[in-house]
Amino acid sequence: MLEQQNLILSKEQVLQKTTRIAYQIYENNFQEEDIVFAGIWQSGYLFAEMLEKAFTQITNRPPTMVKVSLNKTTPTQGEVSLDCPPEDLTNKTVVLIDDVLNTGRTLAYSLKPFFNVRVEKLQIAVLVDRSHKKFPVAADYVGYELSTTLKEHITAELNDEATFGVYLS
Repeated sequence: MLEQQNLILSKEQVLQKTTRIAYQIYENNFQEEDIVFAGIWQSGYLFAEMLEKAFTQITNRPPTMVKVSLNKTTPTQGEVSLDCPPEDLTNKTVVLIDDVLNTGRTLAYSLKPFFNVRVEKLQIAVLVDRSHKKFPVAADYVGYELSTTLKEHITAELNDEATFGVYLS
């Protein structure tokens, strides 16, 4: 039996929130020379690509895109890797991006590679914040804040045109 999924953000709403976050990132970093969007693979990276497109339309200065890879279910058992040498991030502003902030576990472990290099600033952007903090991670940029029960699940479908949106099940 399929779980009941309720649409909480349509494609239009996701795009509006993406544009708003892109403006906020620009407003808080307009003096920065180099901005890096580090998206957590997979949905976080898709959201980072959407933010990159909106940010570039606003500023005409595309940020550098970096993919952050880790095992989300067992983050302590694997390596957190970047698709670029960490030294490339030296003295740059990094915005770590994910689709949904639930407990903060994924984002907390995703920060590890950024501690080994001197970045100018490190900020966090998420499309949805569920407010179930177990780790001391707070997003600087939030598209939508939604308090849910622990049994509920948020899914961001950002790559399929037919089902594009954010769902609660």
